[in-house]
Amino acid sequence: SKKMAKVSTELLERTIQEIKKFSAGETITIDGEEKAGKLRKFVETIDLQITLKMYDPRRDKRFAGSLRLPVVPRPNMKVCVLGDQKHCDEAKDVGFPFMTVEDLKKLNKNKTLVKKLAKKYDAFVASPALIKQIPRLLGPGLNRAGKFPTMVGPGDNLVDKVNEVKAGIRFQMKKVICLNIAVANVQMEDAQIKTNVQLSLNFLASLLKKGWQNVGQCYLKSTMGPAMQIYF
Repeated sequence: SKKMAKVSTELLERTIQEIKKFSAGETITIDGEEKAGKLRKFVETIDLQITLKMYDPRRDKRFAGSLRLPVVPRPNMKVCVLGDQKHCDEAKDVGFPFMTVEDLKKLNKNKTLVKKLAKKYDAFVASPALIKQIPRLLGPGLNRAGKFPTMVGPGDNLVDKVNEVKAGIRFQMKKVICLNIAVANVQMEDAQIKTNVQLSLNFLASLLKKGWQNVGQCYLKSTMGPAMQIYF
């Protein structure tokens, strides 16, 4: 599509190759400078870093939107199930971490403990009965951390729902004009990374008032690697 011509496909493909070389321990050249890569003991995430332009977070409408990517960017993401009896039993069977209403009551709305819980997991899913009780049981802690649970309906498959959450990315405008989103990881195939990056950027542009005109610069960066510009 015309829209995606915004980011040169050739530059994107080359950047993905360089990122993967660097994370495999090879030496790459950026702006005429050699940088020695290093193989890490963990799977590096690939982040999309975007600076907005002609955008005033104080005056312009804040935006938020969620998108499900075709390939999960962070397979090791920790998702906790806040469940009724049925969902807790299912979580136990498949090895997901879970908490019951009783477990949540034990936190006693203690801000420090709720903060700790929010830190411990990347995301939460919850049964309908529990979602209603979260503000009463936990206060605003999960919401403040941007981790309010996704609902698992009675007819939903728990594993599917957790995978859906893992594949989801969320663009949310806070008080700054820089966005940083995990969109891939270095073990994915080049084509999968490319698709995830392109879908994420197009989706972000669709949320912005002036579309691509509000997009300033974009970089791709692996967890331990250098940031590489893909859009100027």
